[in-house]
Amino acid sequence: MSGIKIRLFFLITATMLFLTACNSDKNEVIPDITVDFTVFASNPEFFDLFYAPSTSALLSSAHRHLGLGTGGFDGNGVIIYNTGFQGFEYYAYDRTCPHCYVTEAASVAVNIDGVFAICPRCTTNYSLAQTGQPYSGPGQYYLKNYRTAFSGNSVRVWNRK
Repeated sequence: MSGIKIRLFFLITATMLFLTACNSDKNEVIPDITVDFTVFASNPEFFDLFYAPSTSALLSSAHRHLGLGTGGFDGNGVIIYNTGFQGFEYYAYDRTCPHCYVTEAASVAVNIDGVFAICPRCTTNYSLAQTGQPYSGPGQYYLKNYRTAFSGNSVRVWNRK
């Protein structure tokens, strides 16, 4: 009987690993650019991002002094979102709508409305709290995610190891 339980355990584990691996890159649509910059809490422009959960900051090429890639793909910018979970956890997204990029070859910057990023062209709503998942509208791809790391008084955003 224990042999069956062990096999079942390995089967379930292998299935979960397979599903997780398939879901790890949720947006292969928007081309990669080099992104590597840091936002500091001491900068008054980003005060709310550090001290108010469920807030976001929009970065653009005007923020290039922070590091590489603040302009995001095609200059549409980058969104940093404070989830408010586990103290300080942040998500970062490219502002380019993946649906418009795939269907129309158009590079459209999404707008922020609370916890959603909304494409002004196709009206897809992307949930900032759900790793950029399409919430409503025609879009099927997640917003392109970038890695983040919080360390006391700063958030680093990058996409290379």
